Order: sequence, then C-alpha cells, then structure tokens
Amino acid sequence: ALLVLLDLPHGFNDPANMVASVIACRAMTPAQAILLVSVFTFLGPVLGGTMVADTVGGFVTLDALTAVSAVTVLLSGAIGAISINLLTWWRGLPSSSSHALIGGLCGAVLVAAGGDHVVWGWRELVEQGQLTGLSKILATLLIAPLLGFGVGFVLHRVMRVVLRRLHPGINRPLRRLQWLGAAWLAFSHGANDAQKTMAVITLLLVVGGELPGFAVPFWVILLCASAITLGTASGGWRIIRTVGFGIYRLRPLHAFDSQLAAATVISAAAAFGGPVSTTHVVSSSIMGIGAAERPQAVRWGKATEIVFSWFVTLPAATMVAALTYMVLTRLVA
Repeated sequence: ALLVLLDLPHGFNDPANMVASVIACRAMTPAQAILLVSVFTFLGPVLGGTMVADTVGGFVTLDALTAVSAVTVLLSGAIGAISINLLTWWRGLPSSSSHALIGGLCGAVLVAAGGDHVVWGWRELVEQGQLTGLSKILATLLIAPLLGFGVGFVLHRVMRVVLRRLHPGINRPLRRLQWLGAAWLAFSHGANDAQKTMAVITLLLVVGGELPGFAVPFWVILLCASAITLGTASGGWRIIRTVGFGIYRLRPLHAFDSQLAAATVISAAAAFGGPVSTTHVVSSSIMGIGAAERPQAVRWGKATEIVFSWFVTLPAATMVAALTYMVLTRLVA
C-alpha cells in the first residue's frame, strides 16, 4: 500500500505541470483539463511498455540481502521519495518525483549493502560508451530538461516565423489543438512515470519470492496506472499556479509549443528506457519558449528557485531514505 502511495505525489506534481499551460491560456476549464489528462495518464502505462521499469529495476541488486532487509530497503526508498514529494508539493514547487525515487533507493541500498550493490554503469560508459544502470538514469534525468529547453526554444522560433502573418484569430484553433497536445503529453507522462513505481513493486515481489525474475505483471501495471490517475485527478493547484503563471506569461501558442516540446522529449525517453521527470521537461520547455520570445519577461527568479529544488531533491531523498532504513532496522531488531 505504501508503494502505491508513491504514485499519488506524481499526481500532485507532474500532471499539474501538464494542465498548467492549458488552464493559464484558457484552452480548457480546470475540470476539463484534469479529466483529459487523467484518462490519457491511465492509458500511458497500460499501453506504453515496461522499458523504463526495466531500467529502474536493474540499477540496484538486492540478491545478497535477506528478504526482510530487501523489503526494508524498498520501503525506506519509497518513504524517502514520498517525504520529499509531499514537502515540495506543500511548498508549491514542481520538484522531480524521479529524482526523489532514485535518490531514495540509492540511499537505502548504500546503507544496507554498500556501493557494490548499486549498478553505477561508469565502467561500461568509459570502456564501451554504453549507458547502463545509474549512469543511464542520471544521464536521462540531466539531458531531458536541457532538451526540453532547446526543443522549446527552437520550436517556438519556428512557429513564430510560420504564423507571423496570420490573424490573431489563430488563437482559437490553437486552443483546440491543445486538447491533442495535452493528451499526448499525459500519455507520455503515464508511459514514463508510472513505470518507476512498477519497478519498485516488481522488485518487492521478486525479493519476496512471489516472482522468479524481474518481469512486471499486468496487474501491477493496472495498479500503478490507477494510482497515478487518482493522483492526477486530485489536482496539485499550487504547482499549477507556479508553472502556469510563475515562469512566463503563457498564450495559446506558448502553451501548444510547450506541450509539443515536452511530449516529444518524454516520449523519446520512454522509448529509450530512460526515466525522466515530467516536471523538469515541462518547466524547462516553458523557459525555452520564453527565452525564444522575450528573455527579459521570463521570471528567472522563480525559474532559479525551481532549478534549485531539482538539485536538492535527489540528495535530500537519499538522506531521508538512509535515515529511515536505520530507524526501521532498529525497530525490526
């Protein structure tokens, strides 16, 4: 039950980023936006495969631990991630649930078994040029927001050139197109983010002897899809205000471009099997769009605050998970 709760803060954080732009430019009412992204967020993990889950499930090894210790590691990692997610949600900051989960698992594993039980992937990267384990995860988490900024910047420049001679009435069809953009973004979000919790639950089933090897059961997919959809339907209105109004003043074209840019990056990452943060990509795409049009109008102070929260999330979750593991092992003993 605790691991299923891990997907609820995803609903507070990430889908809030998806609906922020369409609400800010009045393409949809809040109720319409939440309903649309809830439906497609559910379809994402059901139809999107398990490549991201395979990546997350393979960057730690728990074979040398007892079943009790392994379960304690996974629970501690989940508690670390949930704690940081709820804290940033309460503060209204769009933090990264992905960073929180990865940091939580790392912290618990390092304390419980040591660094040898984390698949770092550095040797494969240096010797073979191949991204595996933690190196693959960190690379995608780092590169994705940079791509979001770059794709948003270039796309908005191109769209402004293409549409420069059109009448302002073009805003009406742009608002309609945002329904498609929001649906694609929600689908790509579900296909990427829900798989992280799938990985943790599947690891729990493996160490508990319920599964012979790491293969995500369909009922786990449905469970995580339902949990993240419930979180989506819950809103996340503090973060909607931050992303929709706190970074750059969004118009229909800005919102549509940010949806296309973010959905493209997140979909590509899911196909690659790399976990990314929807929060990072959506926020950075809005920054890129603002920088492409009027850099001085971007609220860089708020953007800096958001970026700071991104870098704090992973080490904070690591420390909370490590402390949680030490506390739980004392209680169990």
